[in-house]
Amino acid sequence: MHKILFLALLLPAAPLAIAADPPSTPITHVVFGSCIKQDQPAPIFAAMAAEKADLILFTGDNIYADTDDMDVMRAKYQTLSQLPGFSSLIESAAVLATWDDHDFGVNDGGAAYPKRAESQKQFLDFWGVPDDSPRRDREGVYHAATFGPKGQRLQVISLDTRYFRSPLKTGQRRVGGPYYPDDDADKTMLGQAQWRWLGEQLRKPADIRLIVSSIQFIAQDAGQECWANLPAERTRMLNLIRETKANGVVFISGDRHWSEVSLMEQDMLYPIHDITCSSLNQLHKRGTPTENRHRISESTYHRENYGRLMIGWESDDPKLSFQICDINGKPVIELPLQLSGLSK
Repeated sequence: MHKILFLALLLPAAPLAIAADPPSTPITHVVFGSCIKQDQPAPIFAAMAAEKADLILFTGDNIYADTDDMDVMRAKYQTLSQLPGFSSLIESAAVLATWDDHDFGVNDGGAAYPKRAESQKQFLDFWGVPDDSPRRDREGVYHAATFGPKGQRLQVISLDTRYFRSPLKTGQRRVGGPYYPDDDADKTMLGQAQWRWLGEQLRKPADIRLIVSSIQFIAQDAGQECWANLPAERTRMLNLIRETKANGVVFISGDRHWSEVSLMEQDMLYPIHDITCSSLNQLHKRGTPTENRHRISESTYHRENYGRLMIGWESDDPKLSFQICDINGKPVIELPLQLSGLSK
């Protein structure tokens, strides 16, 4: 059984506290996904467990709590833990998780949610974060981990885009929702403490950096929640990557109930990709995506899906193969990258 750096393996009865140093062997196989309706079957868990990955990333909406009643939230986490295949999945690899709005507690929620501290405790308890972890003493569920030896280091930076986020500007509802870009420089996505922490993380040595953002980072605004609604904050992120000279950055996002790949190139140190992967057990009712001028995938995928990353460290120029896979593990969207293309 793989051990987990910050998290424990959750068993149906009680969490098994396992604390360990990051593996010294390189990570070559990562599986990721978002959006699990705990009241629905999730047969995709079997395909994910069969991957025998080194690392699993849960990238948000891991339950649909949508409540300020912590007893209700706790019961919904328990329902997830009892879904067939869930225990086998989280026992198959190391696990890291962050939340989005529904497991935070309120649809499209941010800092105004009155039970955010209580919800954070439920999240940390469910994912087995030890009582003595520094994550128990700070606001927000953001965290980072680095795996592998020098020259083969994978850093995972899991952001919290909920706990500190300012209210969004609303207007006439569009296809994706009622939200519009807001140039108010006082509004924040991450909050000052998390921004300082992120700068520290980006200055740490790593070869590949997966930045997990529960909402899309690159996609244009079409009414939905995304970083483009707070353009100053998105610019701040890009400037921080540039200032820290952080190489190897790729964003992973979820939320949308479809999967796609987006790209930004202009004025970047190097091309910045965002692999959106959603949903693990829900179909997108509308079946058509919102407008996104940054989309580079030939298609979007709207049925149950999960993400796969294979890293070929053995090459002089390591290869990264990102794939969106269907419920049977078959790739439906693919993005091949070379590590040399993720640095200046």
